[in-house]
Amino acid sequence: MNILNVESVSKSYMSKLVLDRISVGISDTDKIGVVGINGTGKSTFLAIAAGMVEPDEGQVVKNNNLRISYLPQNPIFDLKKSLLENITDKIYAGGDHWDKMGEIKANLAKFGIDDPECNPEILSGGQKKRAALVAAIMTPSDLIILDEPTNHLDSEMIEWLEDFLIRFKGALLMITHDRYFLDEVTNQIIEIDKGKAYRYETNYSGFLELKQQRLEYEQAAERKAAALYKKDLAWMLRGARARSTKQKAHIQRFEALRDRQLPEEDRLITLSSLPTRMGNKTIILDNISKEYDGCVLFSNFSYTFGKLDRIGIIGSNGCGKSTLLKCIIGQILPDTGLVEIGQTIKIGYFGQENEALDESKRVLDYIKDVAEFIRTPEGLISATIMCERFLFTSDMQYSPIAKLSGGEKRRLYLLRVLMEAPNVIILDEPTNDLDIQTLRILEDYLDRFPGIILTVSHDRYFLDRVVTRIFSFEGNGMILQSEGGYSDYIFHKNYAEDNINEFSNKSVKNSKQQTVSEDASEKTLKNRNRTIREKTKLSFSEQKEYDTIESEIEKLEIRYSETEKQISESATDFTQLMKLEKEKEELEAAIETKMERYIELQDMVDSFKKL
Repeated sequence: MNILNVESVSKSYMSKLVLDRISVGISDTDKIGVVGINGTGKSTFLAIAAGMVEPDEGQVVKNNNLRISYLPQNPIFDLKKSLLENITDKIYAGGDHWDKMGEIKANLAKFGIDDPECNPEILSGGQKKRAALVAAIMTPSDLIILDEPTNHLDSEMIEWLEDFLIRFKGALLMITHDRYFLDEVTNQIIEIDKGKAYRYETNYSGFLELKQQRLEYEQAAERKAAALYKKDLAWMLRGARARSTKQKAHIQRFEALRDRQLPEEDRLITLSSLPTRMGNKTIILDNISKEYDGCVLFSNFSYTFGKLDRIGIIGSNGCGKSTLLKCIIGQILPDTGLVEIGQTIKIGYFGQENEALDESKRVLDYIKDVAEFIRTPEGLISATIMCERFLFTSDMQYSPIAKLSGGEKRRLYLLRVLMEAPNVIILDEPTNDLDIQTLRILEDYLDRFPGIILTVSHDRYFLDRVVTRIFSFEGNGMILQSEGGYSDYIFHKNYAEDNINEFSNKSVKNSKQQTVSEDASEKTLKNRNRTIREKTKLSFSEQKEYDTIESEIEKLEIRYSETEKQISESATDFTQLMKLEKEKEELEAAIETKMERYIELQDMVDSFKKL
């Protein structure tokens, strides 16, 4: 049963159409993940569904008494009230009148916030997001709408939230970059692409397979449409000679094929650069220690980086991961010990909070501040071309950074880091606010990067995909080293703690593949040039066929037009779309066969007239 319907909704920002008449229904059992490139309108879609933003066109229809809890991408707090008052106001406004003070404080502590009476103004961006998440999941609701809930959560928090949402009895609409999280929690995926919403009744792994099928299907459909247009063009030209009238439906089909919109190819981000040469001396950490307010973050830690190290750093929030990175880049000095950096080392630092962004600057100027050109395997590439490769159009390049979406700002910040041509890349929570497609391309780039990679991340998939060694902050200043990715670390840790030989590693669930069966064989065309000299007229059966074939073609073309209309109305329902496209293919084949037969019969009639 649908509890909320988004009906023909459109929305534009700064003359850019981000949502184009999209329609989506949400039932009481749906757990939907929303994916798409940054800037395509994902957060706008969620805000419209939550009732926080009005669409330019269309409407959102909700069931009576539907309770919605919404976590925005950037939560806003009333600074005149304490954090606890902000949270209780939201929870009790949701219709819950039970005393939940104890549970609220416990959940805040679970998410790393120990002072619920503090003013929200003193909290970091990550703390505010976690506090708002606590409010969202504790607010009584039938539908939870979450915009990037896994940002700023450590692995333990993510696993707790994952379990909570799996057990949640209501509906879920969510944006997240965490692919393991999507696989475990969702049962449907909505992709926002070029203003349209495409729906897939599967989790993220299944979505990847079905999207590839959709793209291949669109390409195949275009090839068939092009071939059919050529045949129809020949028929139109031939028909003027062969008969006095043309069926209206056939002419309409010809015009529709002539005026069809060609598939728009996806613009892909291109990551390429040549790093600065690295000498023998890399980065040496020699017995470094650091503590804050009596809390030891790391103690007497030593490590010499190899030239191709790929290291992931994990641990609970506030344990000192980012502090270690800042000690390495020289922003913070260790209390004891020494950090030595080789003379040829050039570090590219991708910080957690877009620290280098001056939002008053134009996009292109921000990149040119680093370099006018960058050396890539293809040669020197200008800052303008690199911006285009990162999907910043010419209009966007001359706009202030402030006009970009959160994800676009992260992408721009990443481009600036790469423009520095580093031979050491240090990434602090790189998956925050980057869309999944950009992450996949970044992962491929890091595979080929001939230098050192050091990353802090709570994204389990990213760690498994990129790193070959884990530094784990275990508390009391101890950093544990483990070979392999995140899953290997969990295996090693459980083995050490429980002394067992078997561990069920978390894996991406398989999903049933929806397959598109296509008839690969072509119908055998009859030979239109067969010998007819011995005949002077059509046979009885041929005459009967000739008398009725035009009306049969017309009926098929009317049905073909009806099917095309149904396809346009079901463009975002992939399962129904596949059924209709198959029917459309069968009608095309039937029309082609009838057309070939009609032309053959007409040739025979024309030849008899010459006798």
